[in-house]
Amino acid sequence: MDYKKSKAPVNTVTRNIMDLCDNTDNIYESVAIISKRANQISAEIKQDLSKKLAEFASYNDSLEEVFENREQIEISRYYEKLPKSTLLATQEFVDGNVVWRDLNKDAQNQDDNAPA
Repeated sequence: MDYKKSKAPVNTVTRNIMDLCDNTDNIYESVAIISKRANQISAEIKQDLSKKLAEFASYNDSLEEVFENREQIEISRYYEKLPKSTLLATQEFVDGNVVWRDLNKDAQNQDDNAPA
């Protein structure tokens, strides 16, 4: 996913708490969902960055290393400019692009629907 093209702000934004609990009716549940999604996004970004930087792994010192370092610096700068994972997750949640399930409610619904 290209997080650079996300509508998420780069800087912190003040939000109305009541807007965050529209979908769940519980601010704590909303924060937990956003937190879990932020952790997923962070892991994706870290994996992507590690994969790109692994291409530059060399075990010898040479003049070529100076040019490779420039490319590494550019890649690092790109990732530094991305919005933070919490901002990305919050924007996805507000836009309705996050899907979640409450396993406790699912189990309760199954018990309610079970024949007596």
